[in-house]
Amino acid sequence: RAVLRKASALEYKIQRRALRKEDFVNYIQYEINLLELIKKRRARVGYSFKKDEIESSILHRVHSLFKRATGKWKEDVQLWLSHVAFCKQWNAKHQLSKVFSSMLAIHPNKPALWIMAAKWEMETRLSSESARHLFLRALRFHPECPKLYQEYFRMELMNAEKQRKEKKEFEQAKMDLGEFNYSEEILNGEMARIIYRDAAQKIKGVKFHLAVLSIAKLFDFTQDLQKEILESLQAEYADDPLTWDYMARQELDLGSPKSTEHTTKQMKVSEMTQREERCCAVFEEAVTAVPTEDMWKCYIAFCLERYNRKTNSEELKQKRLERTLSVFSKAHESSLLLESLYKQWLQLLLESSLSEKATEVAEAATKRFSLSVEIWQMRLQVLIQLKSDNVTQCFEEAFKHMKSKGTLPLWTLWVEWSEGTNSKEDTEALYQRSLHATAPAESVTMKEKYLDWAYRNGGYKKVKRVFTSLHENRPFSLDFFRKMIQIEKEQESCKMLHLREYYERALREFGSTDSELFSFKDLWLDYIKEELSHPQGKPENCGSIHWRAMKMLQGDQVEDFVSKYTLLQTGHL
Repeated sequence: RAVLRKASALEYKIQRRALRKEDFVNYIQYEINLLELIKKRRARVGYSFKKDEIESSILHRVHSLFKRATGKWKEDVQLWLSHVAFCKQWNAKHQLSKVFSSMLAIHPNKPALWIMAAKWEMETRLSSESARHLFLRALRFHPECPKLYQEYFRMELMNAEKQRKEKKEFEQAKMDLGEFNYSEEILNGEMARIIYRDAAQKIKGVKFHLAVLSIAKLFDFTQDLQKEILESLQAEYADDPLTWDYMARQELDLGSPKSTEHTTKQMKVSEMTQREERCCAVFEEAVTAVPTEDMWKCYIAFCLERYNRKTNSEELKQKRLERTLSVFSKAHESSLLLESLYKQWLQLLLESSLSEKATEVAEAATKRFSLSVEIWQMRLQVLIQLKSDNVTQCFEEAFKHMKSKGTLPLWTLWVEWSEGTNSKEDTEALYQRSLHATAPAESVTMKEKYLDWAYRNGGYKKVKRVFTSLHENRPFSLDFFRKMIQIEKEQESCKMLHLREYYERALREFGSTDSELFSFKDLWLDYIKEELSHPQGKPENCGSIHWRAMKMLQGDQVEDFVSKYTLLQTGHL
């Protein structure tokens, strides 16, 4: 009865004139949950009476619901994918074929859906012909889609491998192959070769060739195909850093020794060293042939990968470190080291306790990228970490090169360093200087930091003086006032007069703007709460505050404020 009652209620909802997607989703989810429950109970009690009749009727109903929903909301891909997942879960192969056909007819512009359908045909239904047909249809809609070509290429190689295994098993069983037509071209991967050649004419770029090559390497019968792709790569993209990167990394796999019981640890280390040196020889040739920042980036990325690999050999780790630092130096000397890589270089130098070299590198970086805030910040962090005497001098030098806009990270770093190093007077002078030197929007953050520092180092009287000196120095943030309100509330003799002043100033600043609107609405409520709960508060002021808030707030904020104010009055907020 409960099931009938729930199902009837859900059925009524989907028979309305104005249909809602949520009603269909809820009905479908209910029916799927019911199926799962029936399945678990049957398994628990071992009862299979009328199994086909009961489960089949529910399955049929779910499919019908999905069909109606996807017919009404055709553009909702997630709805289609939910139907696909349901069909897979309940092994409804015939129904799934229909779903894929309908979905692809409506969404032919999504390559991922074509690939999903073709994979299902190939892997579940074991139909290479159907999968091939789907890929060919997809390529008519997306003739230059790399992913489609890659998956089509993979599918043909999988099909060739499957047929090779079948043929081998038949031959081992000494069965007559007369009934079976195994084409030598398909067995050797010629279909995949045709796909690659067709794709190579339409899709340009090294990444596609490398992706296809990595797929081909997964199959042990594609040596000739791999050779063709590699030759094409070297011929067409000889000046591309990714080509050289691939060629260099290939040396790691060449000549790999087969591990035997007699292979000693020293022999393994020696062999790995030789292979890495062969890789580096190719990279050295690459940076000579293609002297670009991207080429050096590939070389450095390789060296860092090898250095970060775990090894028990200290000798190998040391060689990798020396090699990496050497490559960084060469790239820097060539003026082809990217700005982002200087940070990694400095981290490596500091980890290796090469502080003097780190200082030199940081200085050289700021000379090359003198307008980069990140590079100056990096140099200053190195000097601070090494407890250098030149930190203040370096900060001054940085601000000579920098414009006021964007320098907030440097000012933040300077005042934080000064708090732990310099006197309170020097730090306060620095805070005051930062307020004039930073852009208006960035000075907001410095004001908040200044207020916080004043309270931590000088107590309530100090922070009150700082607030008084800043309260007309716009712009402000709402947090600036909230911080002062919080500080006032922490005092033993918290005065409502002061709190009222802070609230009024905050509301005056943010009363006519839409920025920080959600916080602004809560500010009105907090003000009302304060008047109600504070010993020196005046509850009679709440009405006028409420009236002002209703005038200031706009749109949905009014409704939200009214509901919260009502809860406040009833004591539920």
